[in-house]
Amino acid sequence: MTAKTSPRAAVPMGLVPGPFHDRLAALNHRQAWMNWMGIASPSVLDTVEFEYFAIRNQTTLFDISPMMKYRIAGPDAEAVVNRLVTRDIAKLAPGRVAYVIWCDEAGNVVDDGTLFRLGPSEFRLCCQEPQLAWLDDVAWGFDVTVEDVSAAVAGLALQGPTSCAVLKDAGLAGIETMKPFEIREFRVDSHQVTVSRTGFTGDLGYELWMAPEDALGVWDRLMEAGRLRGIRVIGYEALDMARIEAGFLLPRVDFVSSETHLRPGRARNPYELGLDWLVALDKPHFNGRRALLRLAREKPRRRLVALEIDRNKAAHHALVYHAKRREVGFVTSALWSPTLKRNIAHAWVEAPYDVGGDLWVEIYLQRELIWERRMARARIVERAFFRHPRRTATPPADW
Repeated sequence: MTAKTSPRAAVPMGLVPGPFHDRLAALNHRQAWMNWMGIASPSVLDTVEFEYFAIRNQTTLFDISPMMKYRIAGPDAEAVVNRLVTRDIAKLAPGRVAYVIWCDEAGNVVDDGTLFRLGPSEFRLCCQEPQLAWLDDVAWGFDVTVEDVSAAVAGLALQGPTSCAVLKDAGLAGIETMKPFEIREFRVDSHQVTVSRTGFTGDLGYELWMAPEDALGVWDRLMEAGRLRGIRVIGYEALDMARIEAGFLLPRVDFVSSETHLRPGRARNPYELGLDWLVALDKPHFNGRRALLRLAREKPRRRLVALEIDRNKAAHHALVYHAKRREVGFVTSALWSPTLKRNIAHAWVEAPYDVGGDLWVEIYLQRELIWERRMARARIVERAFFRHPRRTATPPADW
């Protein structure tokens, strides 16, 4: 007897299906699911290597619907957002997106995300962690509405060298004229879609936002348009590889939110994270400004740095040493980059060793059940390991 199960039955216990689950379950040959804000999200559908190389050579589709999404609208919307985040949002024009962080009163980072200015008095904040309580506190006393629209907005990340060509084939006229961090409205067949030229891969890419009832129709149109260009649906593991190459940070991996840390001294400020370019100390009052003014005058006690490491074994969870003797830090994200052919990592390194010098990484590898210890030399480099002109090219090549 052969048991038949529907794709929806494949959802792990305790998780709920997202708007694209029926399509994802049919393609998830590994049945490898992860918990992303209570929603079943694929970690890998087929082969991580194939999915990764599709990001860098073809077009990939990734479901970003589980992200937290908040609508901030009303006469005081700009004032509320400008009080929340460290960037000067008064300079963000309607139809544009900005990468933002926000801090607590001690100047430590609560979370990061992307801020969409949909109109003069309407914003959408997308982030990894629930932030409604924080937003409500900031909005107290202002003429503004804050609404959690996470379940009301489905999202897809279309990333890769041929992503623009796929969107043109899907009927999005003029998509090639969109500049990085721009937002536009399009029709995909009968479906209304908001498109932003953003992404988490460091490559050419777009994010598409739509109502959940339009989700499967948009998915099917993109898959058909990308069929001859080798479009591939990917999971989180391949995306994370591209994320590390691009030098992007991930909460709970590269740093601990000031809202969730349990031990004193574990929260981090923008200067330690290398995100001081996001802090506008010359704008009016915002959360954490007083502490950030003080921190800006002090030398960070530690910094999150990018490392290039000898050998070809990824330095997962490795310790960092100075002169092979003094422990001065630890690795948070690590990868042997298939595209760059380099061993790369993000790591926390204490001052004064955070500017370079005789740094080594302690790597453990298992060979025939025996763990072996290797010391590999490490060099501090620019954080964005992968930079390609096509990410910002306008119009992008069709490849």
